[in-house]
Amino acid sequence: MPDTALFEVFETPSDTPFVIEHIAEEFTSVCPITGHPDFGVVTLRYEPRPANTGGKCIELKSLKLYYHSFRNEGSFFEAVTNTIREDLVNVIDPVWLQIETNWKGRGGIRSVIRADHGEVPAHFLGR
Repeated sequence: MPDTALFEVFETPSDTPFVIEHIAEEFTSVCPITGHPDFGVVTLRYEPRPANTGGKCIELKSLKLYYHSFRNEGSFFEAVTNTIREDLVNVIDPVWLQIETNWKGRGGIRSVIRADHGEVPAHFLGR
């Protein structure tokens, strides 16, 4: 299982809504059937709760180490994506969060998986 104890957080720096996007371009996990490595890009988008309500942001080094904890995990793309969403929601309790995993092709098929939590912020939709 991925190691959620690696997560570190810090207080949201604003009471005004904003969206954070982090892109990890070197994500690796393992196919549970073949044991072969899977490579992908993980995009995390979220709106933290306001500072005046105890909002939290994820610290980047801890996020990277958490992602690295998947390297020896046998897990399907869908499970990886949903696990990341659930773990981050439990740690930072955002207003909205989206995980998008974009997997390199195998057998001529590429996969993109998205998992959301909460309502997409109106200010994000108009970007």
